[in-house]
Amino acid sequence: MCILLALMTAGCAASEENTGADAVEHGSTQSAGKIETVSDESANPLDTESAGNDAGEEITEMKMTISGTPVSVSWENNESVRALAEMAETGSVIIETEPYGGFEQVGSIGATLPSNDTDIRTNSGDIMLYSGSQMVVFYGSNSWAYTRLGKITDKSDSELRELLGGDGVTVNITSE
Repeated sequence: MCILLALMTAGCAASEENTGADAVEHGSTQSAGKIETVSDESANPLDTESAGNDAGEEITEMKMTISGTPVSVSWENNESVRALAEMAETGSVIIETEPYGGFEQVGSIGATLPSNDTDIRTNSGDIMLYSGSQMVVFYGSNSWAYTRLGKITDKSDSELRELLGGDGVTVNITSE
């Protein structure tokens, strides 16, 4: 019985040690309760299976303002956002938008980003890439083929309508 208990304890200890190694092997480490992405050169950059935003995982640090008002954004973990972050690292990405349809603001990013458009039903606060070169920020909803960039997380629907519902706005994205 003692031998069996010793073998079971050793197996559990080995399992706990492998958990950290598995996390590093799969592209993330955990420190102080925050998961950080680790670059994995062998990963396929076009792998859309891993292009979603894993809970608690941030791939980049970017700040966004809308006509000077800071907004908190939960950015997606995908190729499009990584390309946008690279643009922001070289200088502010400034997007002049125009209202469209009574539910969104849309404007040119000034470059074509990688995209993976899928039919999506958007909601207020969603930030989408349209046709690879247009950013769309929603204060209503719509269904169309977009690539998801992120979601504004600190504004209510009525605050977003007030912020985005008038004339064109200026979206400014900077690297933190």
